[in-house]
Amino acid sequence: MREQEITQLVASVMDAMADTISVHISLKQAKALIEKVEAKAAEMGVNVVIAVSNSCANPVAVHCMDNSYIASYDVAFQKAYTVVALKMSTMELKQLSQPNGPLYGIQHTNQGRIVIFGGGEPLTVKGRIVGGLGVSGGSEEQDAALAAYGRQAFEAWQMEAQK
Repeated sequence: MREQEITQLVASVMDAMADTISVHISLKQAKALIEKVEAKAAEMGVNVVIAVSNSCANPVAVHCMDNSYIASYDVAFQKAYTVVALKMSTMELKQLSQPNGPLYGIQHTNQGRIVIFGGGEPLTVKGRIVGGLGVSGGSEEQDAALAAYGRQAFEAWQMEAQK
């Protein structure tokens, strides 16, 4: 084979493998995302815990704002777990897990780690989940708004990086 043919073959194999390569949010990205969400939470006057997990639902970073609730640590982390484990926001899951819903009772699975109220958002790159964001400490509406804000900021960074 000629060098050009080998180069084309390697490129086509790498393109084919791109969908199978696991991608995770980096610690640097997680820290930047946490800072952004923390600043927004401060603007809103709410002290929250912000958790970021990777695409395997393992923790990358967790940040507790001063005077946040102790219980919010576990809730934020489990929201980050939930969105990766089920590939949807916790607000979307909330709707599906209502009585007579298709996922009613799901919060009792996975050793009770599934959270069915707002504040968790999946983080994606090119449609693929690379991590999860969980926010806890405010009202459900505040947590959901902060998580959505964080997801939108992450998506904006990804779009900027692709330019």
